[in-house]
Amino acid sequence: MHPNEHCNCRYADVGCDKMEEVMDQISGKWKMRILFMVGAHGTLRYGELRKLLDGVTHKMLSNQLKELALQEKEEIEVILATLSASCSEHIAALGHNLKLLTQLDFIFAKAGLAIDMNASRPLFNNEHYIQIRKGRHPLLDKKKVVPIDITLGKDFDLLIVTGPNTGGKTVSLKTVGLFTLMGQSGLHIPALDRSELSVFTEVYADIGDEQSIEQSLSTFSSHMTNVVSFLKKADHHSLVLFDELGAGTDPTEGAALAIAILSHLHEQGIRTMATTHYSELKVYALSTPGVENACCEFDVETLRPTYRLLIGVPGKSNAFAISSKLGLPDYIIDKAKEQISEQDESFEDVLTSLESSRVTIENERREIEQYKQEIASLKSEMESKQEKLNEQRDRIIRQANEEAHAVLREAKEYADKTMKMFHKFQKDHVDLSAVEKERQDLRKRMNKAEKGMTQKTAAQKPKKELTAKDLSLGDAVKVLSMNLKGTVSSRPDNKGYLFVQMGIIRSKVHISDLELIDEAEITTPTMQRTGAGKIRMSKSAHISTEINLLGKTVDEAVAELDKYLDDAYIAHLKSVRIVHGKGTGALRKGVHNYLKRQKHVDSFRLGEFGEGDAGVTIVEFKK
Repeated sequence: MHPNEHCNCRYADVGCDKMEEVMDQISGKWKMRILFMVGAHGTLRYGELRKLLDGVTHKMLSNQLKELALQEKEEIEVILATLSASCSEHIAALGHNLKLLTQLDFIFAKAGLAIDMNASRPLFNNEHYIQIRKGRHPLLDKKKVVPIDITLGKDFDLLIVTGPNTGGKTVSLKTVGLFTLMGQSGLHIPALDRSELSVFTEVYADIGDEQSIEQSLSTFSSHMTNVVSFLKKADHHSLVLFDELGAGTDPTEGAALAIAILSHLHEQGIRTMATTHYSELKVYALSTPGVENACCEFDVETLRPTYRLLIGVPGKSNAFAISSKLGLPDYIIDKAKEQISEQDESFEDVLTSLESSRVTIENERREIEQYKQEIASLKSEMESKQEKLNEQRDRIIRQANEEAHAVLREAKEYADKTMKMFHKFQKDHVDLSAVEKERQDLRKRMNKAEKGMTQKTAAQKPKKELTAKDLSLGDAVKVLSMNLKGTVSSRPDNKGYLFVQMGIIRSKVHISDLELIDEAEITTPTMQRTGAGKIRMSKSAHISTEINLLGKTVDEAVAELDKYLDDAYIAHLKSVRIVHGKGTGALRKGVHNYLKRQKHVDSFRLGEFGEGDAGVTIVEFKK
């Protein structure tokens, strides 16, 4: 190494002004060489390093490595102490930032969870009322789980869920409890928009088999231990969940205990949900006001649960049917049926009948919905036709007014001309023969014009001579003598006369003066005829029933929406779909405020399930 003329340090040529201090710390023959070899070759094994250091003994190398490690540790402590001293000056700001970062991390974690579960923000009430719309258990696969609808606390405060094993009773129970705790923790829930939850001071849940060998507790004992603690603490601000209440003991006694426990909670108005297999509880729910049955649907034919929760219908265990499908001999099943009392068998038959009636009602409901849609379509078609007839009527009236004005104008001109002539004759003292001659000329001109009109009218003859059989009520016809189009409103009489509705005019004409036509052609550039004789706006061919306003500001969205609604209304669309998204709700609010001011908008509402929920608004136009 050679000294640098600009620096007194012996190690200035290496670019480090503290090299001397470093070299003083790295004393010894081998330390520098060890550091050089590690720097040149990277990470080395002990044996590889020893081979590179010719002449070093095992003991010497080991001691040198230990000393370097200790020195490194000391240097790290010095650096950390220096940094700590520097940070101590800003400890208050760092503490505040740490709290903010913790809060932000928690917020982003909640948001990430909500996105992953496709969750929504629940609505909260103070009436201890729960309404879950298409809720999904948060721990189940969102692509496979069957959404359920659950209500509790409005029309009834006690819900008893029955049905076969593996049907989804416990999952439904857990869904209610988890959603309540998630909502009260500030988390979104995996359910549709406008799902409602309530704030409960405590949530008591007895779910699963808590059998304990160490505490010498059976299944029944463990359940009763929980029940006793619930009864001591629960009040009308609590939510209580029981899974297989009264199970683990004699069925008769267990059912009696379950009814007594649930009755006590029901009398206190405590919101309670319980699952069971006991038929006695089903009867209790049917006969007690404020208590409702529910069941988890099960398809006996396929031996698979549908996981649908049906409120208002008690469920069947279907033990015999399931056992038969799984291969249990019929003679064993018959013997088992003999052990069931006539009353219990009759009750199960009633449940079977109820289930069959429910399926029939659902099928009929779907058919009714289909019929309603068809009726709505026909109604829309009739309204469109009536609107077109109204337009035709207005056009006829307008044309008639124009023709009347033309006739009046012509008559006035004739009158003015005649008066001028008479004044001239009077002024010039023309004799009566000249006046009479002029009058005759004027009469000839009027007769000629009238004759021309008559000939023009008479020239119009029907293409086909019509009979009474050729005409039906509502047929479109043309009245040749009037050169007007209308619809048949009565059957021809014996003499061939019938009434034709021409706009607001209803006239009696002869069948020989009529000609059958299709619906009146409208040749405006914005309209076209269909093959069925119907008239449609050509604009409707390219006007979509949906407009997407996502990503736009309120002003941009309103401007675009204004033009779109005008086009849709002109195209005679019955309803349109506005996609504005959920977001902060600002765009949705701006759209709704705009819609309230539109005279041609009859009504609007947020979308339902399958329509886009709160991210979509459905607009109905006035008819």
